[in-house]
Amino acid sequence: MPAAMTPDKLLSTQEITQLHYDATRDRFDESWRGPLSTLLGLGRSAGADFVEFFLERNQYISCMAEDDAITGISPRLVTGAGVRVFKGKADCYVSTNNLTFTGLRSALEKALSIMGLFLPGPTASVPETNLELLRNYAAAKNKDAWLDGCSSMQEMGDVLLSANAAIAKVGSHVQARRAGYFRDWQEILVAASDGTFARDIRLTQSVSCNLLCADGDHRSSIGQRLGDTSDPAFLRTWDYGTTAEEVAESAGKMLYAEYVESGNYPVIMANHFGGVIFHEACGHLLETTQIERGTTPFIDKKGEKIAHENLTAWDEGLSDDAFGTLDMDDEGMPTQRTLLIENGILKNFLSDRAGSMRTGHPRTGSGRRQGYTYAAASRMRNTYIAPGDFSVDELFGSVEKGIYCKKMGGGSVGPTGQFNFGVDEAYLIENGEITKPLKGATLIGEAKEIMQRISMCSEDISLAPGFCGSISGSVYVTVGQPHLKVDSITVGGR
Repeated sequence: MPAAMTPDKLLSTQEITQLHYDATRDRFDESWRGPLSTLLGLGRSAGADFVEFFLERNQYISCMAEDDAITGISPRLVTGAGVRVFKGKADCYVSTNNLTFTGLRSALEKALSIMGLFLPGPTASVPETNLELLRNYAAAKNKDAWLDGCSSMQEMGDVLLSANAAIAKVGSHVQARRAGYFRDWQEILVAASDGTFARDIRLTQSVSCNLLCADGDHRSSIGQRLGDTSDPAFLRTWDYGTTAEEVAESAGKMLYAEYVESGNYPVIMANHFGGVIFHEACGHLLETTQIERGTTPFIDKKGEKIAHENLTAWDEGLSDDAFGTLDMDDEGMPTQRTLLIENGILKNFLSDRAGSMRTGHPRTGSGRRQGYTYAAASRMRNTYIAPGDFSVDELFGSVEKGIYCKKMGGGSVGPTGQFNFGVDEAYLIENGEITKPLKGATLIGEAKEIMQRISMCSEDISLAPGFCGSISGSVYVTVGQPHLKVDSITVGGR
């Protein structure tokens, strides 16, 4: 820290424009305190109510194997920063890939000018912001060593080709095999005018297998994804043989499946990725971004019953290795557990800083963003329906004729919770028993209605990795639930 930056001395605006800092370029550490403290103080002196800097370094690589060849390797290196300025409840966000002091100051001045704020005169005194001691989550958990422990490009290719070979051995009527992997390493630093000063490293990895089978006019396509956040050895310890067997078994059953008949049915939804419907059709409606837009039917329902009394749901960032697990959010707030729904009663919304300011709902450690080019927004982390008191056998035993949705596919959701989701693997239930495979099923409904019809939840909760796109980009999330029963839902088919 330069001598001029001692806490008991103020700098003039003119002196700040002439400052140069030697902050560490290949690591976000304590050396960034000086420049960021000065810039935050400068923003406040210009009349901003709140100023925040978000710094990011990112290394990403993906690898794809199709059949018996590596068909793509895609690396990406990113470094940059964003500055957010608030005046009252209004804000703006400016990003830059210039991490010099001059570059960061220029981004700040641009954000201030957009808000109608300007730097004080050249002789004005500017106090630096008193930042907290650096909360270094990366150092506390030895995360700085994670990247060096990850698989090499050679190992990526070898593992993916081995996975495709395993699928070829166990599959029948195989037309195409695909295995993919990506690794996303991110270092972030957050500094804000409320004193926040925090650093973290995230390591997100995922593998996927997809199998296309065909026999004459019969077709089936099944995929599976696994993910992890924190294990550098994730790829080399992946049991791709088991994944290959599971994908091949599902594809084989669906190859000759009959088409489902359209109608209203009771439905048993499997655990694991079955939780995607709750995430999409209800979870988004509990984010304060939806309250700000007035696009959630639950806007004034806190404390009221919005779901069946047997349903409880959580969003949290704490589960070991789950895709949405974080030590801190992208606004520097420590992660936590947030009870969304308890016995059918709406308890909380998910809120970032801006959402809290504008709606009055407390921050929940849910301020997330894809990277430095996005301002943080309220986003889900690990979101799931909690285990219930019923056994899986009791769920099936309660259905005379219905559909078992074992593996969910893609779908779409309207702005207020109307959804339409395909089912990749489904079965007919007759008198409490699974009798035959079905294909072509689509679940159609509206969140505020379907939530009231989830009447039974089993004890076998399971989580699955996923991706969530919204106003602040694409982020990694977990979806999940136990097996559950929906008393009645529209099933589209033939």
